[in-house]
Amino acid sequence: MQGKGETLISNAEKIIERLGLQQEELGILLDALEDLRATAPKNQKHAADSILRRWSIGEVELTQLVDENPSLRGMLFGYVAEYQFTKIWLDHPDVSYAVKPDDHNRKKTGDRVIIYKDTEYTIEVKSLQTAMIHSNSDGTYAGQAQCDASDRRTVTFPDGSRLNTTCLLAGEFDVLAINCFGFRGQWDFAFVRNVDLPSSKYRKYTEEQRKCLLASLVPVTWPPQPPFSADPYEILDLIEKA
Repeated sequence: MQGKGETLISNAEKIIERLGLQQEELGILLDALEDLRATAPKNQKHAADSILRRWSIGEVELTQLVDENPSLRGMLFGYVAEYQFTKIWLDHPDVSYAVKPDDHNRKKTGDRVIIYKDTEYTIEVKSLQTAMIHSNSDGTYAGQAQCDASDRRTVTFPDGSRLNTTCLLAGEFDVLAINCFGFRGQWDFAFVRNVDLPSSKYRKYTEEQRKCLLASLVPVTWPPQPPFSADPYEILDLIEKA
């Protein structure tokens, strides 16, 4: 009875004979295949080791898990929105650098940091609140995006006061990118400068604190109306000119 090694050798010899190759020629072919495998695009390698295969679940099962667990759906949807924003918008000739900061790095805010026309910008990606989406008879849409930090942290204000809050700060990032998928089921984004965002109106904050904190909900429409734009580079050029 042949062992595994002997069987492999026998099969290899049959392949050589069938293809009419010399052993040296087969060696060259195998070396070429190995080079191709080593330089294969990362997405092809990941496809062979998909999360579905890794966890031994199917597409239907994953969909059911996401639908049955709103917290999972919200978290996953947020990361998908960041990915779609990157894929759709950051392959641009004037963008020389784009990176996703570490989620756990409290000193570096924003979902993407880019260098556009030799200037660094920080972009925050947020999504619509599903329960606040309205479709109008004229084909337009209106809604509100949740615009706050994922975790509470202590903020120190210019007047020396301190506050533990999830509110984002005025000037903490440069551009807000609102994922408007909930409007039309398409990966539309509405972009706006940080300086054009509404301030917090929470009455328990002092006037100084309210001026420094952004509102947790940001109204947005589709198509976007000023100061919003469907083109992030229009917004970035506005910042550059300011």
